[in-house]
Amino acid sequence: MKKLKVLEMIDRPFLGGGQVTLLRLARRLDRERFEVAACSAGDGPLVEELAKEGIPHFAVSFSKRFNFGAVREIEKVLTANNIDILHTHGGIAGLYGRWAGRRARTPVIIHTLHGIHYLHYRNIVLKRIYIALERAFSRFTDAVILVSDADLRSARKFRLAPAAKMAVIKNGVDFPAPSAVLDMIEKRRDIGLSLSDVLVGTVARLHRQKGLIHLVRAAEKIVRESPGVKIIVVGGGPLAAALQKEIDEKNLGGSVFLLGERKDARAILSLLDVFVLPSLWEGLPYALVEAASLEKPIVASDIDGVREVIRDGETGLLVPPAHPGALASAVLRLLSDNHLAAKLGRSALAQIPPQFTLSRMIKETEGLYLSLWGKYRGLQE
Repeated sequence: MKKLKVLEMIDRPFLGGGQVTLLRLARRLDRERFEVAACSAGDGPLVEELAKEGIPHFAVSFSKRFNFGAVREIEKVLTANNIDILHTHGGIAGLYGRWAGRRARTPVIIHTLHGIHYLHYRNIVLKRIYIALERAFSRFTDAVILVSDADLRSARKFRLAPAAKMAVIKNGVDFPAPSAVLDMIEKRRDIGLSLSDVLVGTVARLHRQKGLIHLVRAAEKIVRESPGVKIIVVGGGPLAAALQKEIDEKNLGGSVFLLGERKDARAILSLLDVFVLPSLWEGLPYALVEAASLEKPIVASDIDGVREVIRDGETGLLVPPAHPGALASAVLRLLSDNHLAAKLGRSALAQIPPQFTLSRMIKETEGLYLSLWGKYRGLQE
């Protein structure tokens, strides 16, 4: 069988959950079967990582405001490179890419919803528009991938695609060894923290979805009752200025630190005494699996997606979303009870990583690609 030409596409080139999935697919798809390239907007951390691996990248002018020029750009990429399988990730890439794929007559078109974000829009009109668009675009999509069982239930409830086209492929993680102790000491110094600081933190995009404003508000109680605690947030995003303003207004500048986007996020994650994920909604968060792989005690919101990773009281503590008081109390409970924290960390390490391996995610994705290609070839013969 010839090598299948696959184009993995996402709109923005930072390293969020969808971008991480794209990068892992681009790196690990079987090179004997697939020839892989990627597509996103401009320059950024994702593009830099692709370049390190020698993976071809095509830059396209994605925009949230409708831009038919981007559709034409993608169409040219698809036709010029004879792409066999187009795999779009996330809402914007899914709209532009699938439209272009239809125009280019790309044989197989697949779309992954990394969390169905528009179902949580506060603007009801915009929410209904995106639901209608997804239903329309699903007609010429060969498969729609959901990253959690909860998202599959939501997709069925809102009839986002025909049931036969929907499949669940949960996120997968490669688990490198934790940093050596000396590396961890240097990393603390690098980010301006002392060896005696107790660290609570998260790795998350600074977006409303992640509920980080509630972590900042919880920080008041946490640092008041446990003054040696420092709270760190790794990630960039549109709410950076608003979060920093909240930190300054609450005089938390010496206790809460926004570290921005960093390439060493896993190394910083390894420093934490407690990992926190205060999200308002999720697909299936990579960060929880990463934290579990490092044996970290976890506090997270009791929401769909998270419940598919964490069992309350067994592999972590779940608290109501948007509830700073409950979040603070759970963090303080773990900080004051070393036995419980260690027990939850051990259970998380034993139970969570085996369910979310990268090899499983790659195998399931390759199987879907080959199955859909086989159906296409059968229709042509």
